[in-house]
Amino acid sequence: MKLIKKDVLKLAMPILWEQVFVMSMGMINTIMAGNLGKEAVSAIGMVNSINNIFIAFFSALSVGGTVVVAQFIGQGNIKKANASAKQALYASILLSLVITIITWIFRYPVINILFGSAEAQVISSVFIYLAITLLTYPLMSIDLVAKGVLRGAGDTKTPMMITIYMNIVNVVLSYVLIYGIYINNTHFTVNIAGMGITGAALGIAISRALGTFIIMYILLRGSRIIKLTKLTVFNFDKELLNPIFNIGIPASIESLLFNCGKLITQIYIVSMGTVAIASNAISDSIASMLNIPGMALSIAATAIVGQKMGKGKSDEAESSLKYLVLFSTLCLTILGLISAPLSTFLTSLYTSSMDVINLSSNLIKINALFIIAWSCSFVLPAGLKGAGDVKYTMITAVIGMWIFRITLGYFLGITFGLGLIGVWLGMYIDWIVRGALYLIRLKNGKWKNHVVIKATS
Repeated sequence: MKLIKKDVLKLAMPILWEQVFVMSMGMINTIMAGNLGKEAVSAIGMVNSINNIFIAFFSALSVGGTVVVAQFIGQGNIKKANASAKQALYASILLSLVITIITWIFRYPVINILFGSAEAQVISSVFIYLAITLLTYPLMSIDLVAKGVLRGAGDTKTPMMITIYMNIVNVVLSYVLIYGIYINNTHFTVNIAGMGITGAALGIAISRALGTFIIMYILLRGSRIIKLTKLTVFNFDKELLNPIFNIGIPASIESLLFNCGKLITQIYIVSMGTVAIASNAISDSIASMLNIPGMALSIAATAIVGQKMGKGKSDEAESSLKYLVLFSTLCLTILGLISAPLSTFLTSLYTSSMDVINLSSNLIKINALFIIAWSCSFVLPAGLKGAGDVKYTMITAVIGMWIFRITLGYFLGITFGLGLIGVWLGMYIDWIVRGALYLIRLKNGKWKNHVVIKATS
């Protein structure tokens, strides 16, 4: 157990710090936007419900690269690991370009269909924020896949450093571009006018561009294990793409349907008014901060289980996964208990609207009761994916989302009049049911029977 703990912490701690910066910088951005008014934070929350679908899709697609690279590393086949990384990157770039073009063409009708009932000022900000951020989809795709293959190779420090740099740049740029800056002295004058929500979007876009440039430079130069060579010489390799897509496509379908379900809940939250929209965005931001240890350990679980399975050590993979779930549950439970008495203070950082503060505070208190179920619902399936058990996790997640989070959430929130609290209760019931199903899968051991890549002789 001590060896397992050492291996887990060595890989997971850089991811943990990376997620701390990702979520804290995102929180700061939301706070800055919130100071522009509840319309701005509502617009960002609405656009992010769309953007998060594609971010999650690219992240899920990168799982294929992570698992295949991890298992080749487990076998000691560095050449195939590098070739797989290159295949995953080119495939992701092609898919992200297609998605970007389609989204750009249909952005106006999509927004009007999804959020047409929102206030006119909110909708105007939505169009601005989406038009800029959707152009960064190819950059996100490259960044996520590249970081995924590095983690699969056991290198979690490089993605951490790049993410920290990206998020520092993002916050500084966003502050200047949102509010403007004026400096006047005897030597020079700097006067940059604030651009509001446009500045928030540009800050994110520029930081993503810098991050993508840095990680591609590192891969071309060569990290400890992974190195891209001969970028202009490329052919899709079916032998390598098959396992990547066999993992990535089910994971992406799961992510797409799961996040489309979240988008549907966002649609009927819009019908509840601007207070509910803003409260949902703020509460989600705080809850995401609280989930940082869980998200970090989820990422680590895929790489750790993948490498163990590549070595043919399924029992060690199971022990590592159990430790990750227990450790994550402990961390999240502690953070949930801390967040409850601080809920009003935390939500007041985002807005001065008492209606929004009161509703958001209640949501954070309820979240503290149910956060214990998060790890079994997310960390556990991340580990199962590392073993190649993606179809089971896909089916379970989709059923849970559409039966409980969407349908039950609608009945509790709309039909029974519980509002936003009812929608969140549907989400928590989804966590509990899915977590129970994943625990059954872990116990019966069927997840160990999947073969992602054939052992090399």
